[in-house]
Amino acid sequence: MENQMFCFQCQETAKGTGCTVRGVCGKLPETSRWMDLLLSVVRGVGTIGHYLNDHNVEYNLEEAGDFIVDALFATITNANFDDQALLSKVDRGIELKKALLKTAFEHDVVLPAYQEVKWGGEKAEYVDEGNRETVLRNTDPDQRSLKELTVLGLKGMAAYYEHAARLGKRNEEIIRFMMKALATISNPEADQQTLLATVLETGKYGVDVMALLDAANTGAYGNPEITKVNIGVGKRPGILISGHDLHDLEDLLKQTEGTGVDVYTHGEMLSAHYYPQLKKYKHLVGNYGNAWWKQREEFETFNGPIVFTTNCIVPPTPKATYKDRVFTTNSTGFPGWKHIEEKNGHKDFSEVIEMAKHCQAPTEIEHGEIIGGFAHAQVFALADKIVEAVKSGAIKKFVVMGGCDGRMKSRNYYADFAKALPKDVVILTSGCAKYKYNKLGLGDINGIPRVLDAGQCNDSYSWAVVALKLKEIFGANDINDLPIFFNIAWYEQKAVIVLLALLSLGVKNIHIGPTLPAFVSEGVLKVLVDNFGLGTISTVEEDIEKYI
Repeated sequence: MENQMFCFQCQETAKGTGCTVRGVCGKLPETSRWMDLLLSVVRGVGTIGHYLNDHNVEYNLEEAGDFIVDALFATITNANFDDQALLSKVDRGIELKKALLKTAFEHDVVLPAYQEVKWGGEKAEYVDEGNRETVLRNTDPDQRSLKELTVLGLKGMAAYYEHAARLGKRNEEIIRFMMKALATISNPEADQQTLLATVLETGKYGVDVMALLDAANTGAYGNPEITKVNIGVGKRPGILISGHDLHDLEDLLKQTEGTGVDVYTHGEMLSAHYYPQLKKYKHLVGNYGNAWWKQREEFETFNGPIVFTTNCIVPPTPKATYKDRVFTTNSTGFPGWKHIEEKNGHKDFSEVIEMAKHCQAPTEIEHGEIIGGFAHAQVFALADKIVEAVKSGAIKKFVVMGGCDGRMKSRNYYADFAKALPKDVVILTSGCAKYKYNKLGLGDINGIPRVLDAGQCNDSYSWAVVALKLKEIFGANDINDLPIFFNIAWYEQKAVIVLLALLSLGVKNIHIGPTLPAFVSEGVLKVLVDNFGLGTISTVEEDIEKYI
């Protein structure tokens, strides 16, 4: 039977090879086709933009960049299931492409040989076989793999860039690179060495975009502080905010102040409690629930409205009672859910707040506190204590266990690994992978918690900064000489850009799991193993014996 779709961008892809009938995430074949179409338009806009940049032609770079970022983010796993929203982005992209083509024509910019442009009055015909190319049309598995590694890395980069831009932090160099990368992967004549260099350069700009977002978050909300976060509930009605966008949370907190409505974070929004300028709001009550994949049952018991600011949507079942009280923002979307648009840089949450006032308070599903806020500035504040613990032997090793959580039973490995670690080992975590072990009560070492949570997946940047600082403190010749083991769980494309960023910093012997990506071919995997020592997990016992 002919494939109805093809997608292999997430770790849970069907049979570990690719979803061909329906996405494991819930994406329907028609939605997948519109995403493929949108990505084709993105490649076209990026390619033309790159050639305009190369010829120093002035045009609205910010507009083109914002389109590319929004469109790439919308195609990330679990972000947007709304066909009409996707097609609206396609329409916007086509109009933008026409405008860029007109600019290219007016400035005598010669586009690459594999593109043919015919201009006649107000109409433009754009024939671009490279941009029409789908994943499986590229018959060379290694070239296909390198192109996919790049485009999936760009999707993760787009997610982080959008958050930073919403806080006023932009970087033209990053946008220009994204266009260059899109032009490269659109070129059917690009050789393997060029494609590999683009993958590695994507990692370099991944570091830059995470640094940009870190500066945006800390500039707006202060450096994260060690914070105990309530995981119980209050008696007032609440709004649950999920995803990653701190700007949306700030808008919501300001608008709910004095209304009698409390605000709770969910999933990776947990880290909002660590920022001084956000935790000052007394009605930011706590964090409700766990990682994204448990949302169906947790949204039922929350009782109030839910706001999705970014990806991590799990389509509700037909019997779900909460589906009429879910709202989306930014690049997310789901059929039938109200989408809140941005106006003048802010969102109006009045409809959400009014709904919350008529809902019951959340049903408590757990109680107690969890601790976090160990981003790089806070770790540096503890540097003397940490260094002393290492020198004395109280801390033998650090294990970076950042990344993503997911539904597969094989992910229990990470909880079991954390529990089995010797008591002189500290876990450095970020992303939703933390939910596998941040409530286990693993204790501390001389007052230093054994689970140090930096925050969201993008805060993996903190652990790179910390590792570089430790290299300096201990006078190590190489970052890989430090007592740090990277055991990363991955799920979607933000984990891809984090991995590429770490590789660009020279980090070696990273282990990823629970399975290797389906989009990495045998040839490309060999390059990553030979040059970076990339590996995968085995059993808890074997990995602790070998690496700890």
